[in-house]
Amino acid sequence: MARAAEQSAPSGTELAPPPDIFDAQALDLEFWLRPRTIEVVRPASGERARLLYWRDGELIQSAYQDLCHLMRDVNGKETIAIDPKLFETLWGTQAFVARYGIDTPLEILSGYRTPASNQKLREAGVPAARQSLHMEGRAADIRLANLNSEVLGGLVRSFRQGGVGFYYRSGPKGGWIHTDTGLNRTWKG
Repeated sequence: MARAAEQSAPSGTELAPPPDIFDAQALDLEFWLRPRTIEVVRPASGERARLLYWRDGELIQSAYQDLCHLMRDVNGKETIAIDPKLFETLWGTQAFVARYGIDTPLEILSGYRTPASNQKLREAGVPAARQSLHMEGRAADIRLANLNSEVLGGLVRSFRQGGVGFYYRSGPKGGWIHTDTGLNRTWKG
C-alpha cells in the first residue's frame, strides 16, 4: 500500500516515483488506443485548457488548432502547426502519471519559437540551440507539479520518441524538461 501513501502526500510536496515510473514502454496497447484529453497551462500567457484532441485514431482538428495556438510563440505572437507526435509525448506523460493520482496540468514553458525569439534567448544567455526544434514546432519545455526534473525527464525519455534535455534550477518552481521529436538523445543543461 505504499502507492496509497504516495498519492495522499500533502499538496506542494514532491512524491517519490512509483516503482515503474521510468518504464512507460511497459504500457499495453489499450493505453495508446484511448481517446486523448490533455490539460495544459501556459504560465507566460495565463492560458489554461483541457482538450480532447484525438479519438478513434484521428486528430480532432478544432482541438488540435487550439493546442497549436497554446504552443505559439508568446513573445513573437506567431503560431505554426505543431508536430502531432509532440502532443503524443505530452499526453502520454500526463496520462501515465494520472495512473498514480497525479492529475495536474502540464505547464508549457516554451513551445514554438520564432527564429527572432530564439536568438533573443541566446543573446540573454538562455540555453537555446541555434537550430532549435522549437523553431520547427517539434519541441516543448515542460514542467509537471510534484515531479522533479529527474523523474519527469526519466518518464519522457522512456517513451523513446525523441530528445530529452534536463534543466535543473533551484527555487520553488525548480527545473524543467525539454522534449522534442528529433533524434533519441539526452543532455543536461
